[in-house]
Amino acid sequence: MTQSSLLYGVEQRGEQYSKVMRLLLVEDELEIQGFLRQSLGEAGYEIDVASDGRTASLFAGKVHYDGLIVDLGLPDQDGIDLILQLRRSGLHSPVLILSARRSVDDRVKGLEQGGDDYLTKPFAFSELLARVEALSRRSRPEAPSTKLAVGDLEVDLLSRTVKRAGQKIELQPREFRLLEFLARHAGQVVTRTMLLEGVWDYHFDPQTNVIDVHVSRLRQKIDKPFDSALIHTVRNAGYMLRAD
Repeated sequence: MTQSSLLYGVEQRGEQYSKVMRLLLVEDELEIQGFLRQSLGEAGYEIDVASDGRTASLFAGKVHYDGLIVDLGLPDQDGIDLILQLRRSGLHSPVLILSARRSVDDRVKGLEQGGDDYLTKPFAFSELLARVEALSRRSRPEAPSTKLAVGDLEVDLLSRTVKRAGQKIELQPREFRLLEFLARHAGQVVTRTMLLEGVWDYHFDPQTNVIDVHVSRLRQKIDKPFDSALIHTVRNAGYMLRAD
């Protein structure tokens, strides 16, 4: 089958399954390819399969996918290079990386270069499915609240501005994302794992003090200049944003 006829078939199926969550699986190992196509199909997903980076680029350039599953060991190019290429061409769909590369450095590189999650081989299908569903929910358009308020703290999600007691507070992008996550879970304990996943998009512990450093910086701006603290440490659990 030629590339043009294969692509035509993919586009035609897109019209038929427009209301079904649609994934692009980029995997050259036929056994894994067949297993995931069948298993994800039984879970309710429509699956297109590409066995190399060139075919994946053709599909992604013509069809909107709710998510991609990309193996790093492709026959014609490294999967990381493919992800970078797709991101630069305007792809915003979430990407789950599959790889036999298990080191922390490999996982960090994959996430930094455009991946949204990283799963090492061998894997349990139940875990892969849970991660795909989480990424799919993240890609669905919602009508979020445009403002969050905790006590005298106001977070404007549209203008990306923060005020406390009417005073504007300047935050760096990561600090704003951290505060937004805490504000969305105001009054709840937010664990380190939740912060790693929700703010840094890490699904493993990088074994650094990155959370402590950013929480400390945020406290200097949100709490220190004011009479009462909003960011509280919950011992042996995590953090909580609340107004006493």
